[in-house]
Amino acid sequence: MPNPSRMPGVTPSPQDNARARLTLARKWSYRLLSSVTIPLGSADLDEELRGRLDVLCSLLHADPFTTAPIEAAGADLAALGHLGKIGLRCTAEVLGKGLLALPEFQPVERYAERIALAVGALGVGFTAANTESVLAQQESLQRSLLKAVRDANWNLKESEARFNEVVTSSTNGVLIVDPDGRLLQVNAAIGDILGKTPDELTGVPLLDLIEPGFDAMLREAMAELAAGTTERVRQSQRLRRGDGETARVTLTASLLRGADDEPIHFVVVVEDGTELALLQGELQRQALHDVLTGLPNRQFFTTQLEIALRKGDPEHGITVFHLDLDAFGMLRDSFGGRVVDRLLQHVTGRLKVLLAAEKVMIARFGTDEFGVLVENTASTPGIDTIMKSINEDLLLEPTYVDGHGLAVSVSAGVVHRPDADAEPLDVLRSAERALRKAKQGRRGQWELFHAGQDAEERQDDALAVQMPSAWENGEITVRYRPVVGLADGAVVGVEAAMHWERPDSAALGHDRCAALAEQTGLILPLGEWVLRVAAGQSMWWRQSGQSDRALAVRLTAHQSADADLVSRVVGVLDQTGLPADRLMISVPGGVLPMADAADNVAVLARMGVLTGIDDFGLGPLDFGLLASDLPVQAVRVARGLVTSRSPYVAALLPLLRERGVSVAVDGIVSAEQARWWHAAGADFATGDHFGVPCTPGEFPREWEPR
Repeated sequence: MPNPSRMPGVTPSPQDNARARLTLARKWSYRLLSSVTIPLGSADLDEELRGRLDVLCSLLHADPFTTAPIEAAGADLAALGHLGKIGLRCTAEVLGKGLLALPEFQPVERYAERIALAVGALGVGFTAANTESVLAQQESLQRSLLKAVRDANWNLKESEARFNEVVTSSTNGVLIVDPDGRLLQVNAAIGDILGKTPDELTGVPLLDLIEPGFDAMLREAMAELAAGTTERVRQSQRLRRGDGETARVTLTASLLRGADDEPIHFVVVVEDGTELALLQGELQRQALHDVLTGLPNRQFFTTQLEIALRKGDPEHGITVFHLDLDAFGMLRDSFGGRVVDRLLQHVTGRLKVLLAAEKVMIARFGTDEFGVLVENTASTPGIDTIMKSINEDLLLEPTYVDGHGLAVSVSAGVVHRPDADAEPLDVLRSAERALRKAKQGRRGQWELFHAGQDAEERQDDALAVQMPSAWENGEITVRYRPVVGLADGAVVGVEAAMHWERPDSAALGHDRCAALAEQTGLILPLGEWVLRVAAGQSMWWRQSGQSDRALAVRLTAHQSADADLVSRVVGVLDQTGLPADRLMISVPGGVLPMADAADNVAVLARMGVLTGIDDFGLGPLDFGLLASDLPVQAVRVARGLVTSRSPYVAALLPLLRERGVSVAVDGIVSAEQARWWHAAGADFATGDHFGVPCTPGEFPREWEPR
């Protein structure tokens, strides 16, 4: 059974978080006790690490997030016992995986980068504190060594015994080097670091152990020691191992002088930093890659995109794809997280295979989104060929997970050959805009970004984000226009319409306002407000004896499928007192295949609300409407078909009338148009010929027949 705290949208309880932390602390304690020496019992160590884990989790949740206190926690961890590199590795493995699995850090995409940085910061703090301790030990060790070597002039056996006692058990490599640079004595630790025995190293020139290109730095440092210009040198170095690999070390050297102040031996202490460097490299890789698929993440992709833009082939340029798996949410809800994770890994593998012939970078942007950067050549296929191959591969060759055959299509937004001086974020934003356009009511399609499209969409976005403040400031109002009977021109209804009176620009009508509000989700509260205001005005006209005509309100697709639509309408009717049979709600015809929208229409009809369908005449859904038993009282012919006088729609009108469905047309601008549609069988009409949307005070003057 899945853990509720790990399910999307479910917030884990404090008890869930506490239990998960305790489990992780115990695992951490068990791993350390089985690997290193710590002067604490199991129960005491469990409690100690639980407190440290609580502090670490609090720092991961902190805003702003900073790694400085985490480095301090790492330094404090070094004092817990004799952890060393083994304890650090255990800590990094346990916390690197365990923190990502804690319910309080879900979804993992939000916290993955913080956790990666935090584990790295723990390693940095631990290493710094451990290094200080090692330096102190080294200084003590070197003092002991220097004394041992001086005593060797008096008693060789005593010197050898002291060397064996102090050096042999050290975890750091210790080398005694003669003034000519040859190794006289070494301990077992340097043999482990270099993969050679002490006997193989004895007599070898120290500089022969250094990687080519790095020996000059050490030669210069040892010359300074011999000249007496410095007492001790410390530098990062690279030593050649017996297996041909490189050991990254920190090397500290000092010079032992005799009674006559002449150089006798160099004492060199070598600290192995290979594992720490690998750990830091892995943490850096994890910070820039997706954990599930191993693909680069959006941050890494953006960096590489900037390089490709500046250095790409000027003749062929680059192409950026923003891919999105269609119906991914449906698959996740149906089969669960494990199955869709396997699907994402399958898609990753197929993309790599399909694009293997190109110079390409594939990244994972989000849950079901991928980015593809193609550096074009003369042989690079066209965009349509690439997209066709991807969709055919993923749709026609399903992958099987737990017995489920899964196939998906991919939609894409594409930016082809952007300017070399374009900003990477602008290119990605353009690809995302094109993707949104590709997914509008379609699946498995791709859309190519155009520069003019960006300017228009930016303008739309700017208007959409201004709408809430305009509404609050009273710039958005409700206006009314007449619905007339084509038989006699009498006003038979009132239609409510939004109107945005912008102080410094042209006013916007209902369709434009509705489209903008639909983009941001503002349409739900704004649409409910329009319904309430219009219903209240309709009741005022009714109570004042001016009119008892029906009120018509058009809904957008988002409103039509709103799970709270019925309760919103009921609330407005109760608040205003408007009878249900004096309200007509119409929805776009394109939403009828959606179960929520169809259910809303059916429930409203059972309540007595008049229901209608807009945009009739645009496609195969028209026949579905004719064949369905959906309780609809009226349809409105799509505005674009009114001027063309569509014979297709005219042929359908008698069928509608046989079912008792009234027909309205919108956009009538002349008496001649009105006569034609009346003759074709339409019942009602709206349009500038009958009256433009006007304020409540102006509207009664529009009630005279035309």
